[in-house]
Amino acid sequence: MTYPLQSLLFRLDAETAHRATIAALRGWGAIGAPLGRAVERAGVTLAGLHFPNRIGLAAGLDKNAEAVPGLFALGFGAVEVGTLTPRPQPGNPRPRLFRLVEDQAVINRMGFNNDGIDAALARIAKLGARRGVLGINVGANKDSDDRVADYALGVGKAAAHADYITINVSSPNTPGLRDLQSRPALDELLAASDAARQGAKRVPLFLKVAPDLDRAGMEGAIQAAIDHHIDALIVSNTTISRPALHSPHRNETGGLSGAPLRDLARAKLAEAVAIAAGALPLISAGGIDGPEEARRRFDAGAVLVQVYSALVYQGPAMVRAIAKAL
Repeated sequence: MTYPLQSLLFRLDAETAHRATIAALRGWGAIGAPLGRAVERAGVTLAGLHFPNRIGLAAGLDKNAEAVPGLFALGFGAVEVGTLTPRPQPGNPRPRLFRLVEDQAVINRMGFNNDGIDAALARIAKLGARRGVLGINVGANKDSDDRVADYALGVGKAAAHADYITINVSSPNTPGLRDLQSRPALDELLAASDAARQGAKRVPLFLKVAPDLDRAGMEGAIQAAIDHHIDALIVSNTTISRPALHSPHRNETGGLSGAPLRDLARAKLAEAVAIAAGALPLISAGGIDGPEEARRRFDAGAVLVQVYSALVYQGPAMVRAIAKAL
């Protein structure tokens, strides 16, 4: 399946195409957003928030909150920006983003490249009325001496601007970050994050975990989330595992997303549903590329789904197609 401008974007290296997409969405937000809005279909309430539909954009596309109105104009019920760190950082050396066209997949090792949380929040503060739910995904700086403090700082700053905040401890591209998914490190981090959001606006907190957690790791993460009043679990981030791939880029290091993640994402959702037993709402991400796959995740127990990599191959019309089909 192709879409307008795909052939042009695919002539560019993946990161240049990504920047061009953000620029186009920023322009669309200024010109076309008044004509576009989230598709009001099969909405749901989660953590006290009304989602006009159950299709969200996963973090990673709009890292710096540059194109939020344009993204809502595509029809998303929720847009998640970030990952944002306390201080700006360049991320890992380029090249660090790869299209695996033969596999309908992406490998990235971006490394939380972003302008810093203050710059993004300044953009968000100027947005005015939103057309859906806005999530802010926070992380730690690569060279931080105190990563727990980084997360607490991010939560505290984002709370005044976000509809929800996602704690991202599952990226494989910051050394040692995934260690924070294990207890007792996760208990310390979630306790600090929970404390940081207290006040006039107790913003919902979501936790994003990796699909590479084993059963014991998933059990620990879910219990920690429940113990520290986390409002939902996002299952899951990219994987460092490598199913059979055909692209010349198949051996690049980084997190794999897209179609090859589908089976693992389904399995981890089913595992999380069984472990949580209704005590924690679940959001499914990974390998969702159309209405049929979205339905499978909802039937399996997800409250919401998030998409990202499939947009590279299916195009922006996929968002409204899923929302309308549901």
